[in-house]
Amino acid sequence: MASDDDFTFCKVEIPDGIEPRSTVPDISGVTIKDECASDDGDSNPSNGTLWKYKLPSNSISKQATVGSLSFNVIDTSPRKQLTEPPKQVASEDTGKLANSSQQQKPTVRKPVPRAKVPFEKGYSQMDWLKLCRTHPDLAGLNGQSNGRVISLDEVKQHQTGGAMWTVLKGRVYNIAPYMKFHPGGVDMLMKAVGKDCTSLFNKYHAWVNADALLEKCLVGTLDKQ
Repeated sequence: MASDDDFTFCKVEIPDGIEPRSTVPDISGVTIKDECASDDGDSNPSNGTLWKYKLPSNSISKQATVGSLSFNVIDTSPRKQLTEPPKQVASEDTGKLANSSQQQKPTVRKPVPRAKVPFEKGYSQMDWLKLCRTHPDLAGLNGQSNGRVISLDEVKQHQTGGAMWTVLKGRVYNIAPYMKFHPGGVDMLMKAVGKDCTSLFNKYHAWVNADALLEKCLVGTLDKQ
């Protein structure tokens, strides 16, 4: 032979007197049985079962034919419906967690808005700034210095007319000129006259720069003794 891959067919004659016999049965007579195993998972040689173990419950059997050969095809691929229920359960659990988190959120009370009194014409905050620049003596000092020390008893003596004194953060102011300019109204500002109004001021106006707003109304400094 020229190489190992070469081969030669030769025809062998049957001697006279010998009847030829078929060594391979006709393929049309071959049948392949494809059935599920028994419940106990063991194969049964008597019924032609080809599977050794029990098939999954989701297997699908289909019959096919190729020429004279008929056979069954077993489909054991996972079905979609096997994965859908967990997704649904997960979505339900997520919804429950979201609802529980919303129920656990603490309720935050919104601050009650403070009622503001409408300004009279000519008494806006801009008008007050103009007045501070033009008025020569808003504090009513009549030429006295605003650097003197004032006792709380003296503050209590000034609660009427053009001399309404109050104490704010250790300083004494004459707030009489600011009465009509106060956004909360005259009645609210009257609560500060003749006393230390620091706590009342911080309750409503902690962010306001009182030193700049009432600079021209400064009378003196409170005597801490």
